[in-house]
Amino acid sequence: MASRITCEVHDESPVTVVRLAGALDLGTMRAVHTVLDRCLTTQPDALVVDLGGVTVADRLALSVFAATARQAADWPAVPVVLCSPPPDVAAWLALSTTCRVVPVRQDCAEATRLAGAAAAPRLRVRLEPVAGACRRARELVGDACSRWNVPHLVEPASLVLSELVGNVVRHAHTPMRITLTLQQPYLRVAVADGSRTAARAGSPSLAAEGGRGLLLIREMAQRWGSSPLTDGKVVWALLPAN
Repeated sequence: MASRITCEVHDESPVTVVRLAGALDLGTMRAVHTVLDRCLTTQPDALVVDLGGVTVADRLALSVFAATARQAADWPAVPVVLCSPPPDVAAWLALSTTCRVVPVRQDCAEATRLAGAAAAPRLRVRLEPVAGACRRARELVGDACSRWNVPHLVEPASLVLSELVGNVVRHAHTPMRITLTLQQPYLRVAVADGSRTAARAGSPSLAAEGGRGLLLIREMAQRWGSSPLTDGKVVWALLPAN
């Protein structure tokens, strides 16, 4: 009989808490990774994973948490914290490499405090897909870079964010959520919209139709990507902050 595990997601803004219950093994770890990955794309300040209801059938399955934390540290710069492990799970975590990557706390309240304290500076704004959205996006970049004392990032971040916002205005035609996150060595820029069509860098001729397009982002950013959301997608870019 196949093992089963449930993942209850609680958006306790600005921290997301995922409560696991059931057997964690090599068969169910993929489902856990999928849920945690989906939570990361919403870019909470932190992600707390409650292990209180988990039984671990194979200690190798604990690597799913280290993999999630490593991914989150790159993009979207979200700290991951484990909490409330049963005694046997806590003992296995202490012997595994997971604890070197993911903090473990005894209860959810402590984990939430720790995760919130470790959160990177982040700015979130909602914009409508109107003609003035790109101008407003540039203003937001200027405000964020001034607040975070990184004035040298205003120009590159404004260019990248303008292209991402302009792409939503021209093609998706949906409200958008902008997130700016500063965590060295990158300034992370992300725009979520209501279209499920993945963003792709096209040919120069296609990019020229609506502006410099995603080709400019590919040239200016260290890395960029398009990740699916339950109600659309998020397009993100990492700009060197040094």
